[in-house]
Amino acid sequence: MAKRTLQGKIAIVTGASRGIGRAIAVRLASNGAAVVVNYASNADAANEVCAEVKTHQARALAVQADVSKVLQVEGLFDTTIQHFGRVDFLINNAGVIIHKPLRDTTEEEFDRIMSINAKGTFFACQQAARRLNDGGRIVNFSSTLTTVMMPNFSAYAASKGAIEQITHVLAKELGPRGITVNCVAPGTTDTEMLGVNRTKEEDQRYIQATALGRLGQPTDIADAVALLVSEDARWITGQTIRVNGGMI
Repeated sequence: MAKRTLQGKIAIVTGASRGIGRAIAVRLASNGAAVVVNYASNADAANEVCAEVKTHQARALAVQADVSKVLQVEGLFDTTIQHFGRVDFLINNAGVIIHKPLRDTTEEEFDRIMSINAKGTFFACQQAARRLNDGGRIVNFSSTLTTVMMPNFSAYAASKGAIEQITHVLAKELGPRGITVNCVAPGTTDTEMLGVNRTKEEDQRYIQATALGRLGQPTDIADAVALLVSEDARWITGQTIRVNGGMI
């Protein structure tokens, strides 16, 4: 069993009903944190995650909120504080992806990806800035696609680039309170969301682009998040950490 170094801490994980978010929720629970499992629409999946969290003798609560809606983000924090009394960690994992040439991307698609990825992160960070305990942790999510020139991801890369800049500025704003703000930028990870419309040939190209010769797994990313919220990472802030197996 993992050391329960996060005992007594309360974590909000957005988009936690599947994939990387689910792995993060379970990983933090294994270290003793209570976890708010945020989800957009799939209550059954979120409740399954809560059940898995509880197998680690940790508390869990599923809370529905669309992170693109500011009032719902406020409600997510309200519910967390009403139930647990505090918030220590915010993990901004919720996001969507578009794999489409820039010339074919519609205004509606652009607005959706910016609303969920960039706007959602911005206003969740705003709530955290107002309500997170001193000494807390914020972990945002970018992507290796902000630095690797990959076609057909322009809108997605734009939304994630915005998140990196939010991270850098907020780290300065919250540093006096001992709150660290960092950004994890995964490479290609074997999840349902990233697997949509992806071919075996594309997977092989992604594998060949990594130094370690495989696709990432959700647990690879969750372990990095667990490090960043730990006391061991107290001197790391304002950073974008590329958790991508050496993808170049």
